[in-house]
Amino acid sequence: MITVPARRVKQFGVEFYQAGLSAKDIDRLVKFEVLGYTGGPKGEPPKKSRTSARSRVNWDMLERRIGESETAYQRPVIRRKIDELVTYYRECKDAATLPAIPGAVIITSERRFTFTPVAGHHDLGLLQIPEEHGVLRVLDGQHRLLALHALSQQGENMNIEVPAVLFDSLDARQIVELFVTINAKHTRLNPSHIISLAGRKLYPDPNQALAHDVIRSLNEDDTSPLHGEIKMLGTGRGRVSQAPLAEEIVDFLETVEKLGSSGKIQEIRQNAKRFFLNYVKALSTTFPAAWAGRKYSIKTGAALRAFIRAAPDVMGRARELKRDPFDVHAIRDAIRPWGERLRDRRFETEGEWKLKLAGGTRGTVEVLTRELRDALR
Repeated sequence: MITVPARRVKQFGVEFYQAGLSAKDIDRLVKFEVLGYTGGPKGEPPKKSRTSARSRVNWDMLERRIGESETAYQRPVIRRKIDELVTYYRECKDAATLPAIPGAVIITSERRFTFTPVAGHHDLGLLQIPEEHGVLRVLDGQHRLLALHALSQQGENMNIEVPAVLFDSLDARQIVELFVTINAKHTRLNPSHIISLAGRKLYPDPNQALAHDVIRSLNEDDTSPLHGEIKMLGTGRGRVSQAPLAEEIVDFLETVEKLGSSGKIQEIRQNAKRFFLNYVKALSTTFPAAWAGRKYSIKTGAALRAFIRAAPDVMGRARELKRDPFDVHAIRDAIRPWGERLRDRRFETEGEWKLKLAGGTRGTVEVLTRELRDALR
């Protein structure tokens, strides 16, 4: 255990602590990790400036300290930002007129702390933190602490105390919500980022996790007609956002869970990625002109949401045909009536689609879903 003076704070039933951690404490206790970390090109040089020689960071060493984890929530590290912070810290040390890290970083722990109040003060005391490498994770301020660590790696003794807010009672869901709340106004965190975090099991929800896996497969599988078309983490060249598709898939899974047997939901969980990949393949051949054409809206969020809502009906129709509901040929046969009755022109942006869009996107989803279901009867 390490012991530091601390103040206990309570807000709306949640307790946390304010304390100071030394650079040595941070090196020993903090685990640096990111979600989907790439680190950038290994040979990427820092931008030249009048202080570039002094601010150069040993990226090979630093990146070995940064892990990539499915339970992480931080986004990829920005090298330029760390480089600039290293330069700034050195300038602060040389000038001795400004503090390097005046604002508190926010840190979480999966292990509980021990707080011992001092006599006469229930909110002031000593905080004991388990002395284990990686016991702490950075919720806000990771770049600031990485820059400090980079200087420590180079043998520079900054000898500063970093103000920190420490939480030891938040569960995974609360940590994600706090991360989003802190970053939403400054970085306009996209809802798709939240869905992706959920899919990587930050939330204990298997349906959200599976929805993420399905969408990632649709976007990354080379055989997928939606390859590269979905904005994962809110970025990408595609027109379709990840979040609303994930919501529809979660609703689909929850419906099956409520109405079906345990064996049925298990079967669908095991075959979900295969089904939706084959479903999209079948759609692309059922509506070939619309899928390939630029003047159609079949690959918009509204259309894809309607197709997802109709998925249980498609599975049911495939079973009526005595076929495997997850097989691409069976799905294609099941949705053949769509090609015969709705046809490609149903998705012409300036045609019937635009006319029915007058009721709003939500209305368009509901109308198209009803048409798809009716066509299968």
